[in-house]
Amino acid sequence: MTQRPRLLFLSHRIPYPPEKGEKIRAWHMLDHLAERWDVDAGFLVDDRADLAHLPVLERRCASVHWRPALHRLGVAARAVLRMRPGLPLTLGWFHDAALAAWVRHGIGARRWDAAFVYSSAMAPYAMGPAAAAGIPRRVLDLVDVDSEKWRAYAGNAGGPMRHVWSREARTLLAFERRAAREFDRTILVSAEEARRFAELAPESAARIGHVDNGVDLARFDPGRGWPSPYAAGAPPAIVFTGTMGYRPNAEAVAWFAEQVMPLLHAAGVAAAFHIVGANPTPAVQALARLPGVHVTGSVPDVRPYLAHAAVAVAPLKIARGIQNKVLEAMAMARPVVASPQAFEGVRATPGRDLLVGDAAADMARLVAEVLAGAHPGLGTAGRDAVMRGHDWAATLRALDGALPAPRAEAGASARRSFAGGGPGRAAAA
Repeated sequence: MTQRPRLLFLSHRIPYPPEKGEKIRAWHMLDHLAERWDVDAGFLVDDRADLAHLPVLERRCASVHWRPALHRLGVAARAVLRMRPGLPLTLGWFHDAALAAWVRHGIGARRWDAAFVYSSAMAPYAMGPAAAAGIPRRVLDLVDVDSEKWRAYAGNAGGPMRHVWSREARTLLAFERRAAREFDRTILVSAEEARRFAELAPESAARIGHVDNGVDLARFDPGRGWPSPYAAGAPPAIVFTGTMGYRPNAEAVAWFAEQVMPLLHAAGVAAAFHIVGANPTPAVQALARLPGVHVTGSVPDVRPYLAHAAVAVAPLKIARGIQNKVLEAMAMARPVVASPQAFEGVRATPGRDLLVGDAAADMARLVAEVLAGAHPGLGTAGRDAVMRGHDWAATLRALDGALPAPRAEAGASARRSFAGGGPGRAAAA
């Protein structure tokens, strides 16, 4: 029987379940690649509850190799201890010696026909002369230009953190450029993000491309009978969805609650702001003390909150790539009001498919207009837009161009002898 080509897939977090941005993209990439490749997946697990989902990955992959991530303080300590002159803390944050040893073993055994590495943090595992010689093709998905996020943090900070984040922005960009020179292909989450990275890394511009984020249109289906999570008779719901331990999300909801909601109340607009997402910081939890603001924390499913919302907002001031929260709300046929930063990369027309506003007064006005019925058909137009531009089945075709599967008989069969588990077997490396 002809053997399929074998692929090393590395990600900094377990790629299932796909309930937040980075895991959504990673899972759809892995699932798509597994159609044509035998995939050996290696990743870190920062939430032990996610291990309940390992059987899904075991069924989809030839083998699964995971390592427990340290708790936050332990990770931070490890990152500091591994800090080297000129290198970003990010690399130490996601380094695991046992996972690195497993990868080195596979490279030495010439196990893989190609490697797909998800995020700059995992790039070191598949870099160096041995990896270049042992893996015929390597593709790096930076997702977004992470160094630009740290640059934005530094621009908004003062004191020692301004120095820390400026250093991280500078050193991480240098590493991103080095990785792009070494990998055969570097992809990002949108054409806009790819253009930006090509400007920052002109020496690698010819090998930089993009695979747009998509949305699972069958999963985010407004036609299903979702039960309402909102109290009967409650005012119209304004909803924000996202992981609330993530700083840009936390800052976005704080700004909206403190700056936009008072403007709506002053204008006599009856509405409640619902912050829906896991791991709210103490500062986010405190927002629930404000009039008309509700903080849910983790919920089993965000879709009912979207389905019954009057409007979804994405008021991010720091954002990289394509925001899944925007795509998902549009897929649910909800009117969306987004900041320019959150709109970047979305294949849609402002004013027709969604509304875009920047200042607090602008966002308050647009939300009030939606609540007053001034934009009929906006939600339907938004779903039509993501169906045209962000269906995973269509966007992932670009991945096949970046990582074409070789003919199975043309070299894959020689890459099989390796101690590490067969189909459906998971191991903590």
